[in-house]
Amino acid sequence: MKVVRPREQLRPYVRYYWMLTSDEAFSVLTFPIGCPQIIFHRKTPLYIPEINRSQSRLTISGQVNFAAHIQSDGNLEMIVAVFYPHTIGMFIDTPPSAFYNQEISGYDISNRQLDETAAKIFDSQGGHAAIAILENWLLTRISPTLNHRRISGSIDLLMRDPAISVYGLADTACLSLKQYARIFREQVGMNPKEYARVVRFQKALWMLQRGARNFAGISAECGYADQSHFIREFKAMSGLTPKSLLNHCTPYSDLFTNPSV
Repeated sequence: MKVVRPREQLRPYVRYYWMLTSDEAFSVLTFPIGCPQIIFHRKTPLYIPEINRSQSRLTISGQVNFAAHIQSDGNLEMIVAVFYPHTIGMFIDTPPSAFYNQEISGYDISNRQLDETAAKIFDSQGGHAAIAILENWLLTRISPTLNHRRISGSIDLLMRDPAISVYGLADTACLSLKQYARIFREQVGMNPKEYARVVRFQKALWMLQRGARNFAGISAECGYADQSHFIREFKAMSGLTPKSLLNHCTPYSDLFTNPSV
């Protein structure tokens, strides 16, 4: 897999791009990462057994709260744009809440510019040329609002302090609790309490990734009520207990690690 850093104007909105080409079949367990993605399959799309369907050639992957396997038949060439938790709606004019816990076809949202961009990407000569085409389109869509900045600031605070209450997040955003919950769901794709679960899980993964093995310490640092709560929530997000995951694979937190830096 090759990771590409966005050009400077897009870095506040796009975390990174990644490209993967493989001629070997595989099955990989994936976890909720807290960031939506737009996926372009130049060859055979991935199959996801948990939802019993293959991705579209143009796929929008929303916020999810469950683990899933992705399977390839060995004829794979994909290009993926990974967005910040609250920014994808700016580019596609569709609220992320519309594809909560789903992977939908980008062709189903009736966005002519996105369809045309996808066609150019599929006709391009390679991954870097495809990313250049994608970025040219993304640059035309940048239009941050006050609510984007409010939600961005509150997510930054949540990542620093996963135990903070929704009341505290709303106060940081200078919004009433009801306004904050509505705007957060529109921009992020799930409600604040549920997204906080994803953040706690990802931070726990990050601590495991960095070598932490004291589960009581991890639970306290990540905002869980106690160690039992940590293990229960971790299994709900990944399908595995922390100990089982350590035996299954090397922990990696996408949300707390930026591979393009």
